[in-house]
Amino acid sequence: MSHLFVLQNFISVDFPTSLVTYFYTFLSFVYIMTVVGNVLLLSGIFLVKTLHTPKYMIMFNLALTDLCGSTALIPKLLDTFLFDNRYIVYEDSCLSYMFFVYLFVDVQSWTLIMAYNRFIAICFPLRYHSIVTKPAIAAMLLLVWVAIMTITAFMVGLLDHFSFCGSLVIQSFFCDLGIILDLACGDTSLYSNFSFLSFLLSVCLPPILIILTYICIAIALSRIASRKERLKALKTCTSHLILVAICFSPVLFINIAYLISGLDHNGRIINITLAHIIPPLLNPILYSLKTEEVLNSIKKLCNNMLSNISMSKKVFTAMLTKWKVLKLHTKV
Repeated sequence: MSHLFVLQNFISVDFPTSLVTYFYTFLSFVYIMTVVGNVLLLSGIFLVKTLHTPKYMIMFNLALTDLCGSTALIPKLLDTFLFDNRYIVYEDSCLSYMFFVYLFVDVQSWTLIMAYNRFIAICFPLRYHSIVTKPAIAAMLLLVWVAIMTITAFMVGLLDHFSFCGSLVIQSFFCDLGIILDLACGDTSLYSNFSFLSFLLSVCLPPILIILTYICIAIALSRIASRKERLKALKTCTSHLILVAICFSPVLFINIAYLISGLDHNGRIINITLAHIIPPLLNPILYSLKTEEVLNSIKKLCNNMLSNISMSKKVFTAMLTKWKVLKLHTKV
């Protein structure tokens, strides 16, 4: 038996309609900028052979995840509420929607850990090129995708066996796992335990590993005598640290607040939405486009495109002129 769920919009009593309109306009702007920034970054890394290195393989994967994650979430969200398509079939659309949202969020979390190349560069500089290789990074990225895809498919697949005998209104902008469990009938304790384990692996473990990595980096930097060299090495880590804070802080805050006191409906929608859309927007700026190599490569690509357009225009003009001359001679 199919279940037709309803996605709940903002509660207008607490959130005026004008603010809702501004919020959706903001989402549209963020999505456009996210697509532009990440497509630009992906194109630069893919087309410039000098960027085919382990470091930029990680950046490419992160940008791809950001682009896919935003595309899986924002267009559907806007379609749901702007065009009032709030009804969603649980067994088909709802579960697939949930699968892709959680897949890309979890891959993003584990990709941020793979900036371990900073740890290797600072703690083991002489062994960097033997440890951080393209085959090693490719294998790690493949393992991350396969493992997370398998776990997410398993978790979402188990939800297909639940039955619902009460309300079918989802108090969120997408098929949120926690809310689905609250709506399900019967004993969901076993699945809740699996869900909690998944939360630890995807939300809690990555920042813990990143913190441990930076503790090792701090210890290694403390052994460097020159203060100038310490600051120079630390400066290379600032963009990554900011991005990690932006990525994990909202998610941790939402889950902690929900466990302690709970969030109201509107606050939950805003916080979860921002937690999903802000990191993909800022990633190309903070973590990638600040890199001089990437900027130079993108500038070079843009210059090549402009020169090709200019050359094509000249060729077209020359052909048009020749055609006019031939046409004139034919009349004569």
